[in-house]
Amino acid sequence: MSIWVDTDYGFDDLWALLLLRHAGVSVDGISLVAGNAPLPRVVANAQGAAAYYGFEAPLHAGADRPLVRDQETAGRILGPRGMQSRGAYLPEVVGPEVPTDAVEALAAWLQDEGERTVLALGPLTNIARLIESAPRAAQRITRLVWMGGSAGRGNHSAQAEFNALADPEALAAVAASGLPLDVVDLEICRKVTFGPDDLPRCEPLTADLLGGYLDIGLSRGRPGMAIYDPLAALAVADPGALTFAPHHMTVSTTPDDSYGATRFTADPQTPTRLATGVSDTAARLCLDALKEG
Repeated sequence: MSIWVDTDYGFDDLWALLLLRHAGVSVDGISLVAGNAPLPRVVANAQGAAAYYGFEAPLHAGADRPLVRDQETAGRILGPRGMQSRGAYLPEVVGPEVPTDAVEALAAWLQDEGERTVLALGPLTNIARLIESAPRAAQRITRLVWMGGSAGRGNHSAQAEFNALADPEALAAVAASGLPLDVVDLEICRKVTFGPDDLPRCEPLTADLLGGYLDIGLSRGRPGMAIYDPLAALAVADPGALTFAPHHMTVSTTPDDSYGATRFTADPQTPTRLATGVSDTAARLCLDALKEG
């Protein structure tokens, strides 16, 4: 299996990468996109994670802004680092600059033979730019798994999920492209949660970051926190963990209260599939990827 990850590198993105490694899935490359935080912070998080956790996949910086709209980050929730913590944060790494060639690198990777799966964990700006600049390469994507959108209520606005709202025009371009898109949306992620009693024994930095992530939910009076990006990674690592059904997806690009809202309608003719079911063991499988040793 050949995997490429496109990410805005918050903690749950890091968790998704740890899950892939735990499952024995090798990542060929990582493209970075502004989303959870501005692109320089996303790049710094990626470099810090690579240094600390020993990730070897090459990093490629991509879009630093959405296609059309003004930049929207999750800073008011995740803080200036794009992730919360109960203590320590990823190290700040001084090293070689990350090349700003994400779309070109992704297009080159897609020239190789065989199945090509892209796991997208943030706004879809890089993927939309790939479709525009290298449409033949984009059509070689065998499966595009995206954590984003919502078949119900939103989280960054009343109607819209953050990754969709951060660049609705990019999502619309991807939806119109005919690529085989598997959507792991908010509604399915909200069925996979963990609480204080579920925390695994982790090494100290991971424990601090996981605790900070959990605190986002606890601070809102919830009993726990939903698992987002790792669930999309689980859909790649363990094909039986989630079930998908064909659904036509639309996204609002009207600049009003519906901006970024996604709507799904069952349609057997569409190449887009929506996650409609998830294994009862999904939360445990995600948490096991963080266990020390």
